[in-house]
Amino acid sequence: MEHQLWLTALLNRLVPGPVNALFDLLRIPHEAGHPWTNWLSMEVLVAAIIVVLFALLRMSLSIDNPGKLQHLFELIYEFVRGQAHDTIEHGADRYAAFFGTLFIFILFMNLIGIIPGFESPTMFPMVPLGLAVCAFLYYNWAGLRALGLLGYLKQFVGPVWWLFFLMIPIEIISHLARPLSLTVRLFANMFAGEKVTFTFLTLTYFIAPTIFMGLHVFVAMLQAYIFMLLTIIYVSMAVAHEH
Repeated sequence: MEHQLWLTALLNRLVPGPVNALFDLLRIPHEAGHPWTNWLSMEVLVAAIIVVLFALLRMSLSIDNPGKLQHLFELIYEFVRGQAHDTIEHGADRYAAFFGTLFIFILFMNLIGIIPGFESPTMFPMVPLGLAVCAFLYYNWAGLRALGLLGYLKQFVGPVWWLFFLMIPIEIISHLARPLSLTVRLFANMFAGEKVTFTFLTLTYFIAPTIFMGLHVFVAMLQAYIFMLLTIIYVSMAVAHEH
């Protein structure tokens, strides 16, 4: 059994039943006495923090006198929306909410590991894999919605129809490789960042930890941005009418 964080141990002691029932329903192997894992408890905590944060933000929204929190999230929204418009030619606003949610969720999960007693859930492969599957399903759904079933399937044929026997397998492999690429990139970078930061924290408690924690913040923001940007690119390719 992995080393449990204090929050994981608390959840295993107080509310093991719902998670046991869910895992039994989905036939996921787990320890009946300890169904909560560190990555699961951290992911749920981040989701709860975001919900509370946006509930507070909603109550304080103001046109005449916006607060600092409102300014911050307006900047994030404009940044995400600008990235979507730069990549997707038509109807980018339709997908901006998903991109923004993905960016903020990943960013918060990446950054929570800086707080003593917590870990970044993205350093465990199950979390990046779940995010990658969500991105995979979303861009395929967006393509089907924008082009219809026949129009979307035509993308797999390629520009020269008589090469379909060659292009279709290539396109299928390319699409299936995307979730793997998203998973490995986010997991590997966050795992390495967490280990490097922890190593230097144990060696010294002065200048070096500050430098590497700053580097960790930079990597956390960069990886959230890259994951979002790749998802935007996949959506733009899926909904492109001229492809």
